[in-house]
Amino acid sequence: ECTCTVPMIQRYRARISGPLLDRIDIHVEVPAVSYKDLASREPGESSAAIRQRVMRAREIQLRRFRDLDHIFCNAHMESREIRCFCTIDEAGQQLLKLAITRLGLSARAYDRILKVSRTIADLEGSEHILPQHVSEAIQYRSLDRDFSLTI
Repeated sequence: ECTCTVPMIQRYRARISGPLLDRIDIHVEVPAVSYKDLASREPGESSAAIRQRVMRAREIQLRRFRDLDHIFCNAHMESREIRCFCTIDEAGQQLLKLAITRLGLSARAYDRILKVSRTIADLEGSEHILPQHVSEAIQYRSLDRDFSLTI
């Protein structure tokens, strides 16, 4: 178990520049797994099921971008395509506005959140990006967060 204080963790994380963090789509903290969880006999989602869900999402993306020569998946979208294919409703806009304001995210992070939101929606088979997709995508920006802030 980590015994570092919050200021120590902040100093360590500050060594990674903001512009570099902006270029990383997903930041995920992976906590240590307890022995109880490792020894559990309860099955998780199978790799085959995950693979099927990912393949369906990739098919959705291929259909979405079929008329564009340079894009095959959400990760390849640039600002123009993001504005076209990653529209969100008013509730999603308000959630994103709150996150941008509270976390001080850059325009590049904003675009990354929209692309990840689109991918989460695709993985769920949803035609529209819903507020819960935006919320989940924001959670994947953990390294942008100040430890003292919560949304």
